Amino acid sequence: MEVPLLRWNPAILEDPDGGRIVLWPHLPCVRMPNSLRYRDSWDGLALLFSLSDLSAWRHDEEQDKQSPGVHIEAAIASGTVLGRLMKDLQEHEVDGPKIPDPEQTRLLLHADNARGGMPIYAIEPELDDESWLNWLERSADEQSRVTSLLSTLTTSRRWRKTLSLAIPMVERSKGVGPDLGAAAASCAAWWIEEQGALTPEMLSERNHRFAARLRGALADLRNNRVDDAVARDATLLTPVHQAWLPSLEVAVGTWPDAETMRKEG
Repeated sequence: MEVPLLRWNPAILEDPDGGRIVLWPHLPCVRMPNSLRYRDSWDGLALLFSLSDLSAWRHDEEQDKQSPGVHIEAAIASGTVLGRLMKDLQEHEVDGPKIPDPEQTRLLLHADNARGGMPIYAIEPELDDESWLNWLERSADEQSRVTSLLSTLTTSRRWRKTLSLAIPMVERSKGVGPDLGAAAASCAAWWIEEQGALTPEMLSERNHRFAARLRGALADLRNNRVDDAVARDATLLTPVHQAWLPSLEVAVGTWPDAETMRKEG
């Protein structure tokens, strides 16, 4: 899996049926500087996770208030690549690491409370979706197979190699200093390590399914607005891990048929 260009500006895709999908790049487990946050108005929030995940975030946020850092400590102790990312982020002068993900949680809680509650869409299907469950099962099989094949290569070696490839792919941008750039490279290494076992066909399949659900979420957002002119100008904000942005943007830009979606609640 190649390291993509690590961009800081959002991708704004105008839907042929009206409205727009804004893919806003952020770094996982890092609170982004205000200058890099999406500042324009938006009407609905799409999160690339399941309804179960959103409920867990709300619970974890309350738990972290009671015991700050408890989730970070657990991740580091787990010995997983997420724990490796937490260690990397601790070495940089950034506002993180934080679990649950601070930017997605911030937007989720804002949508919960603003205007009496803004529409929220969970883009990852639930486990009772047979097609998605089939994809997850195939994903687990592929990860198991590749893990066995790569048993002679340690995670540390792969991580260092990916990190060295990611550093020159970090886009230069005003307000992005060396530490945030280094954090972006570490986040890309984590993303690629997490996704590396999946074939290009499986990654494309997931991206196109999510793109169809994003279009469905935007369609539901349009259909639930009374004024047709306002509806056609609806904006669906979608925070996305920076390293995921380019491939998801391509998938959305193919404009697959919209999958029927309903907002949370």
